[in-house]
Amino acid sequence: MPEMTHAHKEKLMNDLNLVVADAEELLKLTAGQVGDKASEMRMRMQSRMEQAKADLGHLQETAVARAKDAGRAADTYVHESPWTAIGMAAGVGVVLGMLIARR
Repeated sequence: MPEMTHAHKEKLMNDLNLVVADAEELLKLTAGQVGDKASEMRMRMQSRMEQAKADLGHLQETAVARAKDAGRAADTYVHESPWTAIGMAAGVGVVLGMLIARR
């Protein structure tokens, strides 16, 4: 399975947050409903909502930690091999300049 891009992960998190918010609103709107089945369903939904929120929080923490680790790794590499990093940046700049000039 291909790894999700940052944009896909961000969209997924936003979509899940919307679903959680909609489900919470549904729970509030049906709070006046009586009956054992309705009450049981609300309790189950509330439990699942809390679990989903916890999972989303964990996903966000993991994404932030990975981004920070990647930043630290890049910083360490640049400090250990500054001339290599400069050469790579110059090469990318030349390639981008050539691509832009072609248009």
